[in-house]
Amino acid sequence: MQKRADYLLRYTRDFPIAVVEAKAAYKSPSDGLQQAKDYATVLGLKFAYATNGHGIVEFDFLTGLERELTEFPTPADLWARLRGGERLTEEAAERLLTPGYSVLGKSPRYYQEIAINRAVQAVVQGQKRVLLTMATGTGKTFVAFQICWKLWSARWNRTGDHRKPRILFLADRNILVDDPYAKMFAPFGDARAKIEGGNAVKSREMYFSIYQALAGGEGRPALFKEYSKDFFDLIIIDECHRGSARDESSWREILEYFEPAYQIGMTATPLREDNRDTYSYFGAPIFQYSLKQGIEDGFLAPYRVHRVITTFDAAGWRPNAGETDRTGREIPDREYTTKDFERVVALRTRTNAIAAHFTEFLKNTDRYGKTIVFCVDQEHADEMRRALSNLNADLVQKHPDFVCRVTSDEGDVGRGHLSRFQELEKQTPVILTTSQLLTTGVDAPTVKNVVLVRVVGSMSEFKQIIGRGTRVRDDYGKLFFNILDYTGSATTLFADPDFDGEPARVSEEEIDDKGKAKPDTYKVDEPEPLKVSEPPGPPWRRALARRRRRRRAQEVLLRRRPGAGRGAPRLRARSRGQATPRRAVHGLHGRARSHPLPDGGRAARGVGRTGEARRHHRAPRRARHRLRRAHQGHVTARRRPLRSALPRRLQRAAEDAAREGRPRAQGAPRVLGEAHGHREADPGGAAREVRGARHRAVRPPGRAASAAHF
Repeated sequence: MQKRADYLLRYTRDFPIAVVEAKAAYKSPSDGLQQAKDYATVLGLKFAYATNGHGIVEFDFLTGLERELTEFPTPADLWARLRGGERLTEEAAERLLTPGYSVLGKSPRYYQEIAINRAVQAVVQGQKRVLLTMATGTGKTFVAFQICWKLWSARWNRTGDHRKPRILFLADRNILVDDPYAKMFAPFGDARAKIEGGNAVKSREMYFSIYQALAGGEGRPALFKEYSKDFFDLIIIDECHRGSARDESSWREILEYFEPAYQIGMTATPLREDNRDTYSYFGAPIFQYSLKQGIEDGFLAPYRVHRVITTFDAAGWRPNAGETDRTGREIPDREYTTKDFERVVALRTRTNAIAAHFTEFLKNTDRYGKTIVFCVDQEHADEMRRALSNLNADLVQKHPDFVCRVTSDEGDVGRGHLSRFQELEKQTPVILTTSQLLTTGVDAPTVKNVVLVRVVGSMSEFKQIIGRGTRVRDDYGKLFFNILDYTGSATTLFADPDFDGEPARVSEEEIDDKGKAKPDTYKVDEPEPLKVSEPPGPPWRRALARRRRRRRAQEVLLRRRPGAGRGAPRLRARSRGQATPRRAVHGLHGRARSHPLPDGGRAARGVGRTGEARRHHRAPRRARHRLRRAHQGHVTARRRPLRSALPRRLQRAAEDAAREGRPRAQGAPRVLGEAHGHREADPGGAAREVRGARHRAVRPPGRAASAAHF
């Protein structure tokens, strides 16, 4: 459920400083303080305010004190208090307020803003090791760019000289470096340089490199030693859990060599046993944003998991005696299971069955839904590409690049396929088969299917694979994605108690050797709905839910009692004579229906809702009254009966006189209290129409008002 503060107070465009929760004037100002404190905690702010328009209550997280105010403090006041509480020097405060890079139509999300400001504050205050833990798809590269831009623009550097800093962006794969270099960090212009090919560039300010280019090997000396130890002021380590931060990593020497530099590690994996070294090196993260938070906030796409069990995976596979492989070698006689397939033994029949099932899945959903298929190795990726291509020959005929393999062996050709796959306006390639290359660093916002054909045993790797589909692009119809699991990896890892961001739905089925679903094997496991008396959320949301429940109850009642409820024939209010037919207004049902009226006529029930019906739909008290009256067997008017201003005893006297045929009292109207929109007689007997106004007491001409007439 998304939370939205009423007011966010900013000291500058990029620096929020306080949150305000506004309540109705009849409530106490302190009624909204707890809500304001919750919002301030989420947003990482130090001041929370609640007000009803007359009084103000403040909570200061720096001191823990709560107090009442007569007016809001000035921005300068709040900034001075924040500087004192955070112990920011004049120079550090000035650099912290340096504007980030502004892109027209795109502003940082709230959690990105928190991560950027916290990282910059940590650096300018002298913290040498910084760790940010953010789920895949939440924009770590954007955060890294803004951190670098702010420090570069503020001319911050490790020594305090009047110069711009030298920053190194470091990763373990070319794709993690090339993509930011060409796209996100493009505003740095000529200040950028990539360290590669054994050439130690030293004339720029924003450097990009992979560990392999800096480290030595194969008779080549280590390139990083051509730089002085204090050459870089700041190093950004992307996916640091998988690289040099590990104790046993051969790349750890690079970070230790550049020890004087400030180092910011970025990872998508929370603390686990297999990445404890990373957290030991950088320390506790200064900011965390999980997959579950991203899905709840609506920034990451929810996903559905479909577990598919082939005959080979269900029962295992054992070769016949003397059976040979494709090269003529005899296959060792033992039972092979899922973890052995495509590693120890390659089963083409299994690959074809998986390809056939997935092709049928695309035909039932979206054949142009972009898909990444994760295979065991490069050879397996090629076999899967061939099988999918043959099964989709009708589309491959129109689009030769409908199915492509993207692996390290493909080189520039594979990178070209990937680049087109990432473009929003390009329809093809649709399916990419890969092994390890695309597990991380690929920003493809329109991926709708992630297919697992290899066993994934690492939680870190699994979360990165899930991250290939978590981008949301509602303008391209991408609001969720599917995970098709042919190895059971997802099911196993979801059972891990440390896993967050559970799937919206998990289904399972078995398929035969041809890829056809076996009958009566499809099962769906959906999460139980939230069982609460009132739905969570603000009061207006709860009121809306109550109103919907009342409407559903009315619909059920109308189906049971055709002559009662909304849209049914009605009697004139306060009339003791015979009912007269009146045109029914539009009701709730979508089909026109008619009901008998007392005089033999029929009233039709319309198909829409008129302005009158909409007005009454917004009146819950009147709706409850009509529903109660209908349940008791009464037929009530749609509109509220109009009250006459004449005294009740005079009304009763006039009604008795009319019923008994006696002459009415002098000055009394001929007909009293008729329903809205009907006739009302003036004292002289001349009828006139009354529309859109309440009944008023009528005095005879020439006579002054007296108590007898009111």
